[in-house]
Amino acid sequence: MNGFVKNRGGIAGVADVDMPREKLERLGPEALRDEELLAILLRTGYEGRNVLEISRGIIKRYSVNNLVDMDLKKLTTIKGIGRAKAAGLVAGFELAKRGLNQGIGIEPSITSPVDVLGFLTDIKDRRKEYFVALFLNARNQVICREDVSIGSLNASLVHPREVFAPAVGSSAASVILAHNHPSGDVTPSREDIELTRRMVQAGEIMGIEVLDHLIVGSERFLSMKEANVF
Repeated sequence: MNGFVKNRGGIAGVADVDMPREKLERLGPEALRDEELLAILLRTGYEGRNVLEISRGIIKRYSVNNLVDMDLKKLTTIKGIGRAKAAGLVAGFELAKRGLNQGIGIEPSITSPVDVLGFLTDIKDRRKEYFVALFLNARNQVICREDVSIGSLNASLVHPREVFAPAVGSSAASVILAHNHPSGDVTPSREDIELTRRMVQAGEIMGIEVLDHLIVGSERFLSMKEANVF
C-alpha cells in the first residue's frame, strides 16, 4: 500500500491524511482551509481534475466573499459546478447567512498584535511572570487560552509540550505566545528570545505556526514578530 486513496470515494492521488472529509472528522471544521470546506460541499470533481484542485481554483478566482453572494445561475457558469451542486451551495450559504444574522458563530479574528491585548489584560499588572498561549483556528479566531506557567521563563518551566499538547487537543491551526514583565520594561531578554525560537522550531515540526510572542507591561507591550526578534 502506498497510502494514496484510489477507490474509496476519495480523491485519487491525494494522501488519505490530507482528505478534507477525513480531516474534518479528525480535527473539526475550524482546522480546514476554505478550499477544503468547499471540496466537501462539491464532493466530486470531473475528469482530469479532482475536487480539491477545482475548489482551490474557484476560491483563488472568486474568493469566499464573492462566492457566497452568487445566485444559482451564476454558480452554474463555473466549470465543475452543475445545477445540483449549485443548489446545495446556495442552500448552505443561505443557512450560514441566517445564522450570522442571528449572531451565531461570530468571533473576532486576530489581524494585528493589538487585537491580542484584550486577552492579556489580567496578566499585565501581575507581580510574577505569567506565560500564556492563545490557540487560533484557521481563520485566526481565538479558540481558547492556556496558562502555561507562572514564574521566570526558562526551559524547565516552559517546555514545548506544555504549549503544543493543548494546541493539538483544541485542533489549533496556530498559536500566539505571550508573557508579562512585572518591571514594565518590555525589552525581550536572552531567555525570551531563546524560548521563542525553540517554540517556533517545535511549531514547525508540529505543523502549528507560532504567529507571535508578545511581552506586556502595565503600560506598554512589544510584539517580538514586529521587532524581528525571530
